Amino acid sequence: MIPTRRTLLSGGLAAAAWGLSARAQVPALAVDGFLPFEVSPSRLRLAPSPADPASTLSYAGATPGPLLRLKKGEELKLRLVNKLAEPTALSFPGLRAANASAGYGGLTQPRLQPGASADIRFSPPDSGFNLYLPHAGATDAGQQGRGLFGPIIVEEANKVDADQDVAIVLSDWSLDERGQIKDDFGDPALARGPGRKGGLVFANGEAAPLRVSARPGARIRLRLGNAATARLTNVGIDGARTFIVAVDGQPSEPFEPLRNQFPMGPGARFELMVDMPRASGASVRLALKGDAGAPDQAFVTIVTDGEPVPERGAAPGLAANPLLPAEIALEASRRYDFTVSGGGAAPFALNGVTFVDWSPKPAFVIPRGAPSVFAIANKTAVVQAMRLGGHVARLLHSMDDGWEPYWRDTILIQPGRTAHVAFVADNPGKWPIESAIPEHRAAGVGGWFQVG
Repeated sequence: MIPTRRTLLSGGLAAAAWGLSARAQVPALAVDGFLPFEVSPSRLRLAPSPADPASTLSYAGATPGPLLRLKKGEELKLRLVNKLAEPTALSFPGLRAANASAGYGGLTQPRLQPGASADIRFSPPDSGFNLYLPHAGATDAGQQGRGLFGPIIVEEANKVDADQDVAIVLSDWSLDERGQIKDDFGDPALARGPGRKGGLVFANGEAAPLRVSARPGARIRLRLGNAATARLTNVGIDGARTFIVAVDGQPSEPFEPLRNQFPMGPGARFELMVDMPRASGASVRLALKGDAGAPDQAFVTIVTDGEPVPERGAAPGLAANPLLPAEIALEASRRYDFTVSGGGAAPFALNGVTFVDWSPKPAFVIPRGAPSVFAIANKTAVVQAMRLGGHVARLLHSMDDGWEPYWRDTILIQPGRTAHVAFVADNPGKWPIESAIPEHRAAGVGGWFQVG
């Protein structure tokens, strides 16, 4: 993602227009230092003429929303203004923000009503790559599916050894024969099934594949995020050796993806280090692997051009997050069980309760600082993407003899399987345990737990 326009803001915060949203003017700071962040109806051409531009939604005049970039330790200050005809809320999954700023409408903050405004300010505790998304309730699928999403980068204090930093956000659009977005967000067959998967795939603000240029031998830090509401895809890489160095916004031990591909569910973020070939005109290709014999979908092509960069050694990793524990005392942990059931003709349920709105009592109360294990069983016929609010967790091995070398806030669970995740409950407040697929949340997959 190479910004075509950037407005540098006080305190180091930068907002950039990217892709098709480059036509929008990035707003200037208000006199009190807040970035105006209006949520409003917009138009975006998704099908060629003579189709009319589609009715979409925008953050700060951009569909998708602008890239927000700030340095670790700096404060994010947004003035959210709701110009929609329905409530909304702005959430930051993965940022591990304090409860008062997390943006889970109706749980951690009131939902923002039409015509109202609210100031959002906090300093993210971690560096990393994340997404901002709406989180107000049953309207989330329609708001996100019409363009309410965007990327946010919190930069490390020390520069990472890479020649280019490229952020790419996956989204998809489901269009009717007139080139308009289908208004089927409340279809029970989709909500109680796999969710809504659009046929038109975008990379940032334009139809895939996205083309990126790099110098021969350049090291690319490639940040990938999935903002599609329900698309679970395998991303395949061809043309260069690649290391995954961060998952869901947190540094990991560097590892090569098995068979040069990895699964990316709704809301997931992956950061890769890619050393480009040293020949001019060479390419590295990313594709969304087809299901059940369907063809692959070209997603990103990086092509070498210009003078080579000097050779360097092995691909580096990222410094571990010192705020996360090196070890979790599993022997002292307490287990909390969750079961997702229903689907098809019936609504989904979490521990027998179909989510409609936040219940007055939490599913569990966890002492602050306690090592904890969530055992999440999927008794439905579809993949569940379960998200943990305010925390990141280690995915435990099936034999409970260790964990994967990365942190996750969203876990994919196959039908009939149970996933175990371990974390330290160190972020006090009310936190959701819910589906990262907004259609599934609207169909009943949601609840909350209390820390402290």
